[in-house]
Amino acid sequence: MQFATLAVHAGYQPLDDRHHAVMSPIYQSSIFVHETLDSQQPFSYSRSANPTRSALENTVAALEGGRFGFAFASGMAAIDTVLRATLQPGDEVIAVADLYGGAYRLLTRLYAESGIKVTFADLRQPETLRSLLNPAVKLVWLESPSNPLLNLVDIAALADIAHQAGVKVAIDNTFATPYLQQPLALGVDIVMHSATKYLGGHSDVILGVVVVNDEALAARIKLVQNSAGAVAGPQDSFLVSRGIKTLHLRMDRHCQTALQLAQWLETHPAVAHVFYPGLASHPQHVLATRQMKAFGGIVSIYLKEDSRAAAERVAQRLQLFALGESLGGVESIVNHSATMSHGSMPAAVKTACGIREGLLRLSFGVEDAADLQTDLAQALA
Repeated sequence: MQFATLAVHAGYQPLDDRHHAVMSPIYQSSIFVHETLDSQQPFSYSRSANPTRSALENTVAALEGGRFGFAFASGMAAIDTVLRATLQPGDEVIAVADLYGGAYRLLTRLYAESGIKVTFADLRQPETLRSLLNPAVKLVWLESPSNPLLNLVDIAALADIAHQAGVKVAIDNTFATPYLQQPLALGVDIVMHSATKYLGGHSDVILGVVVVNDEALAARIKLVQNSAGAVAGPQDSFLVSRGIKTLHLRMDRHCQTALQLAQWLETHPAVAHVFYPGLASHPQHVLATRQMKAFGGIVSIYLKEDSRAAAERVAQRLQLFALGESLGGVESIVNHSATMSHGSMPAAVKTACGIREGLLRLSFGVEDAADLQTDLAQALA
């Protein structure tokens, strides 16, 4: 089945439900009754498994072309589980340098303090990874496109280099979604999403997902998920399942608007630089056309006046963009990365990554593009 059909039908079959409900019911129950002491049943206690959560996990696995899906209480809980499942004290993880600020905090404040060595690297040139690999490296952590400067890495090339050394590769696929990019098909071992963003799509849920193909790796992730217990609840699982049914429709609109307004922003006198993989000016535009179906709904800009005051002035003038930490909703959202999504990064690290005070990350919603352009024009004037 094609993606749109999977988005609507994968993960749950109405005829499997007792009452043939067309939508997966919300099983708001902590326990499920055993018929006998030794009865074998798929659901017993909702931390271990819940029918509503399982429907979501199966759906996301199908969309990513994977075998095993897992849903967590947040995207950060999903990342934490991947790290716990693959790393031990003394191991090393190599991560892209310009990654999400929350992931940076988790790696440097918790895992580095627990005996995990963390190396951040610019992996836009795949051979850089080869030079960094050593016997202690057990995981490579990627983002493509990255948050917030939308850098890409050659996923297939990096996966091949890592696998030659016996190293697993994980990727945060939140910005692309499985509609635009399927990393498992490119050789990645673990795909993670903050489903809070595009998968849910309506800014009303916090949830994370992980998809893998390897059965042994899946068993390890399941062990951590069940033992640590940071699982997605049934109500949240239902909301993301509902959101996924329109993912392809929303992403088409997000991408169309983002490309149109990125091209316009390139011509605006108040904008110094536009970051968007769909632009011919993006240094990795050719790579983007090769490994992505389209280029996403996020556009980041450097203001010509590179200051926090200028960024705040523009953000507060915007009327159709919510000033917030998230992205991927049906409403447009503006984020000041230096103080919000990447506020926990040390100033020197932000500078090295290119996260300036005059940087704004724009998440384009599904509003009319002409209205968003008018709003941006008055805010930038």
